[in-house]
Amino acid sequence: MKRLDGKVAIVTGAGSQTEGIGNGRAAAILFAREGAKVLLVDRVGDRAEETARQLEEEGLGDACAAFEADVTDAAQCRAMVEAAEGRWGKLDILQNNVGIGARAGTILDMDDALWERMMRVNVTGMMLAAKAAIPVMKASGGGAIVNISSIAAWRPRGLTAYATSKGAVEALTRGLAADHARDGIRVNCIEPGPVFTPMVQVAGMPDGLREARRKATALGIEGTAWDIGWASVYLASDEARYVTGVVLPVDGGVLLGAGQAPGSGVEPR
Repeated sequence: MKRLDGKVAIVTGAGSQTEGIGNGRAAAILFAREGAKVLLVDRVGDRAEETARQLEEEGLGDACAAFEADVTDAAQCRAMVEAAEGRWGKLDILQNNVGIGARAGTILDMDDALWERMMRVNVTGMMLAAKAAIPVMKASGGGAIVNISSIAAWRPRGLTAYATSKGAVEALTRGLAADHARDGIRVNCIEPGPVFTPMVQVAGMPDGLREARRKATALGIEGTAWDIGWASVYLASDEARYVTGVVLPVDGGVLLGAGQAPGSGVEPR
C-alpha cells in the first residue's frame, strides 16, 4: 500500500508562480503519488491546472482536480471543501500552503495596509481553510492538517511583519491541535528554511545569495520544495498518528546556527 491510500486531500497554494516546483505543488504531487485524491487549490486557476497537467503526465490525472479559490474569503474556503467532499465523499487532509512573501524592514517601514494584507493571507487564510475543513474531517472520522510556517518565526532578521505572521501560524497550529484532538484531527506545522522555490525566484535573488544560503545550513546542502513535500507526506500519513501540535523545522540545520545566515529580505522558503 502507498502511504496515503484511500485519503482525500486539499492542498492550497498548489500552483507555482513560475515554472518549477514550489512547496504546494511538491506536496500535491507527492500526495497523489502516495495514493491520495487531491484537490489542487490556487487563487490563480491556471497555476492549479498546470499542476494537474503534470500529474496527468504521470498517469495520475484521475487522482486530482484543479479548483480556483482565494482562501482569504470564507465562502470560497467552504466551496473548496464542498468540492472535495462532493467529488470524493470525504476529507482527510488539509495542507495549508498559501502565503505571501517577506518584506524587509521594521514596523516603522511597514505600510498599514500591507501589514493587514500579510496577516490576512498568511494567518487568516489558514484559519478560514481549517474552519471549513474541520467539520467535514470530523464527520469523516478525523484527519490531518499541515500548516506551512517559516524559520523566520524564530529568526526575524529584518522581516518583522512576515516573521510575526509566521509566528501566528505556529500559535494557530497549537491551538487547533489542542481544540480538535478529541475529534481525531491532528494539526502540525512545518518550518521551511532557505529552500529554493519559484517564490524565491520571483522575489529576486542577488548574485551569490543562493550559494550563501546553501552555506548557511549546517548540512551544507540546498533545500528544495520536495524536502517540504516529503515532510508534509509524513505528517499527513498514519505514520504520524501519534504526532500533533508539533512545529517541525525542515531547514538543513540553519536553526543550529552552524552557518552565517544571510540577511536578504527574501522569503526564507
